[in-house]
Amino acid sequence: MDYLVVLFWALVGSVFSLIGGLALLSNKKVRTIAIRYGLPFGAGALLAAAFLGVLPEAIEESDVHEAVIYALGGFLAFFVLERTLGWFHHHEHHHHDEVHGGKNTTHQWLVVIGDTLHNAIDGVALGAAFLVSPAAGIGTALAVAAHEIPQEIGDFSILLGKGMKPIRVIWVNIVSALATVVAALATFALGDASGFNPAPLLAIAGGFFIYIAASDIIPDIHEKPRREGNVQALMLLVGVAVIAWVISLTAHAH
Repeated sequence: MDYLVVLFWALVGSVFSLIGGLALLSNKKVRTIAIRYGLPFGAGALLAAAFLGVLPEAIEESDVHEAVIYALGGFLAFFVLERTLGWFHHHEHHHHDEVHGGKNTTHQWLVVIGDTLHNAIDGVALGAAFLVSPAAGIGTALAVAAHEIPQEIGDFSILLGKGMKPIRVIWVNIVSALATVVAALATFALGDASGFNPAPLLAIAGGFFIYIAASDIIPDIHEKPRREGNVQALMLLVGVAVIAWVISLTAHAH
């Protein structure tokens, strides 16, 4: 039963969010709104998952000093990856509905590989969270889903703009999304069998979530015109509140 629970929530955080992205992709106006306001909502969700879910659990399973060192390590590791691999995060493209540059197969696959790595890390975080508690796992899954829906819409737009055929875009993104499911189940199974302490993985994932929100999305909000930026800031706060409420609700339920 535990594995089925992890499987279900991993699907919520990956494939189900992908389906949500597909549903929004067909309408350009809706797509633009989803990216513009969905990304800050997802950033808030990730911040809440980090500070109210995975980091407190990591501290509880180890100690404060060890947890914050791993969290800082995770933050810096993804900073270095972004600087050296360039394509690991491509959120800056997600804020533009039109993608220029024409067909470019190399760019197509760099986006796909980067997104698959991102999804796999989400899966590790999700599996590690479920090793600690259902509340942490569910909160993490919903935060990942909130972030993934607008991100997947951006990915679709980029890949279509780079010349990939629509049906291929769909299948490539389904396979990429399954990396979350595989990584979540593998992490949970490994932890369940060996009994290793998931605290370092949780802390690293917390650093990863904070990095995405703080480096990619929050600076973009500050660059927007005041009215649009204020609405995006509000959406970020709503994302924090929603995931905080979910974590609190699931914690009391268990």
